[in-house]
Amino acid sequence: FGVPHKDTYSQEDDAFPIAYLVAPAALMGVAFNQDHESPFEMCWAFSIYLEAVAILPQLFMLQKQGGAESLTGHYILLLGLYRLFYILNWIYRYATEPHYMQLIVWISGTVQTALYLDFFYTYMKSKRERGIDAPIEIDSV
Repeated sequence: FGVPHKDTYSQEDDAFPIAYLVAPAALMGVAFNQDHESPFEMCWAFSIYLEAVAILPQLFMLQKQGGAESLTGHYILLLGLYRLFYILNWIYRYATEPHYMQLIVWISGTVQTALYLDFFYTYMKSKRERGIDAPIEIDSV
């Protein structure tokens, strides 16, 4: 949204075409929502769909750079664990609340968690081999 503040910013690495995420999420928000007459519902659905794939530019950059600093890796791991706990909450609510059904949220959350799985594997492997404070190495494309 403006001028990058870090001296380490690399425009070459930050080259993910976000239109490939925003446009489909917007179309899905309009087409697949819980109330096809409410613009608020369409915006809500759009935000859920976009959140599901919002980590892709970060993962793309990590792939291009071949890894991440330890703090960045910890942050991404916690973002993924946050979503995993959401899934556990949905399972609990489905088991304990009659008529609990949120397919848009469930499917989007499952997609988002699936996107983190490769990073989880790489993170755990790196930490096991190199220690908790070591940077994460990712095979470059």
